Amino acid sequence: MKVAIVGGTGDFGLALAVRLVDAGDEVVIGSRDAARAEEKAREVGAAGGAANEQAVRNVDLVVLATVADAALATATALVNALGNTPVLSVASELQFGRDGARPGSDQRSLAERTQELVAGPVAAGLHSLAAGKLAHGRPDEDVFVCGDDADAKALALELAAKVVDGRALDAGPLAGARALEGMTAVIVNLNKGYKGHAGVRVTGLP
Repeated sequence: MKVAIVGGTGDFGLALAVRLVDAGDEVVIGSRDAARAEEKAREVGAAGGAANEQAVRNVDLVVLATVADAALATATALVNALGNTPVLSVASELQFGRDGARPGSDQRSLAERTQELVAGPVAAGLHSLAAGKLAHGRPDEDVFVCGDDADAKALALELAAKVVDGRALDAGPLAGARALEGMTAVIVNLNKGYKGHAGVRVTGLP
């Protein structure tokens, strides 16, 4: 699979790139700074690095791995370059207060709002994965992917299965991204409260 990671020089994007390169995928690192993208691509053995607009062209799947605050603006800026290419949204919009992390105030997920902006199908997933663990190997965890387009979801599930030692699980339609993104807040609170590194494993499935 040829994958472009937009926001690929950030912690999560770069950790994901490492795992996908290890799995044998052709990975292109995208960034607002083309020189930095090229530098990081060399560091991890990716196929190349480029400005986001160039990185997303002629690939099978684009992973939108920017920080949550930049996700919608980045998707808007890339509409023409993306065309009908499938997008995997991995960010979670969170609010932080004295009592911990909470889901964002918008009832729609970032993935759903991204779908309103771009022409191609959007899937959502990997929200329970931490960049720190992903950078050091395939976490012994399950991951979830949801989406409305069967082909885009299949690509996202194929990618997800390569980066964990657990299972990549089909979590239903794109509306389920509201729960997946909210799960990030739960995991952040667990890690803070228990001083751990929480992950997710699902029991009872064949």
